[in-house]
Amino acid sequence: MPSSLRSALVAGLSAKRLLLIAGGLLVLLAVAVLVARGLRTLPAVEAFITEYPGHTPLPEGAPVGIPAWLGWQHFFNAFFLVMLVRTGLIVRSKARPPAFWTRDNTRWPRTKGAPRRLGISVWLHLVVDAFWVLNGVVYVVLLFATGQWVRIVPTSWDVVPGSISVVLQYLSLDWPTENSWVSYNDAQVLAYFAIVFIASPLAILTGLRLSPGWPLEGPLARAVPERAARALHYPVMLFFLLFTFAHVVLVLATGALRNLNHMYAARESDDWVGFAIFAVSIVVMVGGWVLARPLLLVPAAERFGQVRRMPQAPPAPKRTAARG
Repeated sequence: MPSSLRSALVAGLSAKRLLLIAGGLLVLLAVAVLVARGLRTLPAVEAFITEYPGHTPLPEGAPVGIPAWLGWQHFFNAFFLVMLVRTGLIVRSKARPPAFWTRDNTRWPRTKGAPRRLGISVWLHLVVDAFWVLNGVVYVVLLFATGQWVRIVPTSWDVVPGSISVVLQYLSLDWPTENSWVSYNDAQVLAYFAIVFIASPLAILTGLRLSPGWPLEGPLARAVPERAARALHYPVMLFFLLFTFAHVVLVLATGALRNLNHMYAARESDDWVGFAIFAVSIVVMVGGWVLARPLLLVPAAERFGQVRRMPQAPPAPKRTAARG
C-alpha cells in the first residue's frame, strides 16, 4: 500500500476515533448533569452543600491578588505544554526522522563515552522539556518565596468534602459564587495541587526514564523499568490535556473577562486588557505549533551539535494499467 494512502487511512481512523471519544464524553457529561441535578433535590445533599460550600478559608496573612510574575508563568507554562504535546505527538508517530542530531562532546557537558545519536524530533522534544522544567522550577521557587503557595496547597481536610460540593454544584449547573482574586474554590485547590506537585513530577521522572540520557544498564535501569515509565508517561499527558480543557471551559464560562484579567493582566477588572493579552498568547501558541517542525529548527540544533540530514525517500513509482 502506498505511504500516502496508508497515512490517509490512519488519519481517517484517528479522526473517527476522536469523534467517537468526543461523543462518548458528551453522553457521560449529560448523564452526570442529570444525576447531579437529581441529587440536588435531596435534603441531605443540600445540607451537605450548605455545610461545605466549597471555599475553605485561607490561613491568616495569605496574600490577596495575583502578582504579575504569575501571569507570565501561566503563559510560559501553557506555551511549553502546547509545544510538549506537539513534539510528543511527532515522536509518538514513529515516523522516520528527517535528520539526526549528535551532541558536541568537545564542549560542556563532556562525557567519557561517545554521545548517542538522536532523531531531530526527539532532540526538539527534549529541548522543550528542559525549558518547561526550568519554568516550573522558577514557578515553585517564586510560589514559596512570595507566600502564594497557600492558595494551591490544601491546609485543611475540609478541602476534600468542599471539592465534592463544588463538583456537584458545577454539574448541577447551579454554579458556586467565586472570587479567584481572593482565593480558589476547593476543587481548584486540589486540581492545581495535583498538577503542580503530582502530575508534573511524574511527567518529569517518567520523561527522564524514557530519555536517551538514562543509562541502559545498571541499578538505575533496573530501579525504574522502562515499560512502567512508558505506561505512566502518556496517561499523564492525557491528564494535562483533560485539566487544560476543563480549565479553559470554566475560565470562559464563569466570567471570561474578569478571569482573563486575573490570569494574564494581574488586575481585578472586567475590561478587555486580559482578553487582548490572551488573544496574543493564542497567536503565539498557534505559531509555535506550526513552526515546531524538526527541519525548520536544524539551524538551532547545529549550534549545539552535529546534524545529519537524511535523504528524502524516492517517490513511489506510478503504476501503469496493464495492456490487454
